[in-house]
Amino acid sequence: MSAGPRPPRPSPSVSPAGSAVLLGQVLPALSGPLADLLAAPHGLDRVVAGVVIAEPDGEPEPEHRDCLVLLIGARGRAALRPLIAAARSGATAVAVRAGTDADAVEALRQAAAESGTALLGVRDDVRWERVDSVARTVVDSVRQAPGLGRASAHGDLFSLVQTLAALTGGAVSVEDPAHRVLAYSRSDGQVDEVRRLSILGQSCPPSYLEVLHEAGVYQRLRTEEVVEVGARPDLGTRRRLAAGITAGGRLLGTIWVQEAGAPLTEGALQALRGAARLAALMLIRQPGGAGSDGGVRQELAAGLLAGRLPATSLAGHLGIAARTCATVIAVELNEPAGDGGPEAELRRTRAVDTIALHAAAHRRTAVATRLDGRLYVLVPDAAPHPADALAPAGRATPAGWTTDLVTTLRRHLGTPVQAAVSAPRRLADAPAARAEADRILDVVAHDPGREVATYQDARASVVLSRVLELLRAHPDIRDPALEPLLAHDRKHGSELCASLLGYLDAFGDVRSVAQRMHVHPNTLRYRIRRAVALTGIDLDDPEQRLITMLELRAALRPPTRP
Repeated sequence: MSAGPRPPRPSPSVSPAGSAVLLGQVLPALSGPLADLLAAPHGLDRVVAGVVIAEPDGEPEPEHRDCLVLLIGARGRAALRPLIAAARSGATAVAVRAGTDADAVEALRQAAAESGTALLGVRDDVRWERVDSVARTVVDSVRQAPGLGRASAHGDLFSLVQTLAALTGGAVSVEDPAHRVLAYSRSDGQVDEVRRLSILGQSCPPSYLEVLHEAGVYQRLRTEEVVEVGARPDLGTRRRLAAGITAGGRLLGTIWVQEAGAPLTEGALQALRGAARLAALMLIRQPGGAGSDGGVRQELAAGLLAGRLPATSLAGHLGIAARTCATVIAVELNEPAGDGGPEAELRRTRAVDTIALHAAAHRRTAVATRLDGRLYVLVPDAAPHPADALAPAGRATPAGWTTDLVTTLRRHLGTPVQAAVSAPRRLADAPAARAEADRILDVVAHDPGREVATYQDARASVVLSRVLELLRAHPDIRDPALEPLLAHDRKHGSELCASLLGYLDAFGDVRSVAQRMHVHPNTLRYRIRRAVALTGIDLDDPEQRLITMLELRAALRPPTRP
């Protein structure tokens, strides 16, 4: 069921021809706090002509074509039929309450993938009115000023002010309610003294601030969309346009456009209105958190690594070719057992932030994300970041960079950290690269002092771990001769199995095994004779030795995580 009453059904918000809005421009405003991207079979470069609300028992309508459909009143599997119906009517994306049942979520995801429509899972604690309002705000803002669409897709203030500066021909800045400068556009030097001092001091000069207050500018910004501030030759200031950035009646900040070398463009007022609305969406989200460009990148990367999203979704967002190769780095924080409280969550969040910073320094297109309790970095094999040229020899390689990362994480988090580096694979094969990195981490987990391992380092162990997984999964192919030996150890608490495995691993070197197990060599010899007597195996038979080693490894070593 939806949280709270259903919103009234408004007419669809539809973009006129020539001002197409893309799903990738709407997603940053919804992703994270409001909804999760569950499927995007055709990527994010699909047109969102409008936002419509649909009932689960309603008939598909022509107005659904190319729209974001908010499917209210249905949850989990109950949303399957109307989801497919909306997809058949041509919907670009469908938003539903997917629920918490993993099987139901997977069924919805599969249906969306087969139907060719994107799927958004709306959070249970989010009201449909808010989803509808935010989505319409983005669509309407981009309609008013189509050039702002790119800034919306990037989801950050600096991108927004640069775009607005290009659309208006002016110098743009954004200030918070305390008049501190949050973002500003690059300029060619044709700015007045107030603008220059604002950028240098990161806040509006007090003298000009007093002028604005006396003129009632800030009072007017609470009720008027755009306020014009005339030039003041006596103060050396040029003409300005200002707009309040508001949400729910609260002033979040202001956005300013100063005339530079020429008058502002004809569409400056319209562009400023749209920019103020998009800026409000950006300011109500946590900086760098879910819903920002970084949050969308993380979500797309997680979807790709989990096999939920196609490579084209992330590739298009990063501006790289889908055929690009990539390396996957898996990072494990070896936290104390049972440490799952707020402090542990804070450590994991700090770890993601630290990894993201290191990843960006290594590759512009690298993305850090969290998935199933583990941290990952997806590193496309693109041209090296310019900073790589300054790195010491070997540190620009994935293994060298990962070693630096692990050292930093250990120092800042105060907890053991291990990492694994996959072999490069095509971006489309990122799920397989993730599985490979997971296996490397699993096989080195017994050696906490080993910080970083690559596939080349652990190739034999990774292959062996897969063989052992097959043995554990198929009891019918196990050698029954070893069961009496396992049963004897379970009943008596003895170490016959471990002694026999150590003996076989050491090619029969009794002294080295006895020393490692802290027993007398004669004790070890007795154990081997006892093991042979219980099982009847022939240690002179190479095939029996091989089978015995594999069976004992499968029995004595814990399975890797699923």
